[in-house]
Amino acid sequence: MKKKLYQSGNAWALLIQKAMLQLLDINPEEDEVELEVENKVLKVKKAEKQ
Repeated sequence: MKKKLYQSGNAWALLIQKAMLQLLDINPEEDEVELEVENKVLKVKKAEKQ
C-alpha cells in the first residue's frame, strides 16, 4: 500500500487506516505507538503500557 505524507505544522503526518490499526490492535484514542527505523524501514508498533 502506498501512502502520501501530509504537512502538519512543522512536521509531516502519515494517515493510517482504521483497518490497519485494528490489525495492529491499536486504539488511537488510548494507545501510544513506538517508531523505529531499521535499514531505512519505518516500523510502527503498539507501545507497552507502563
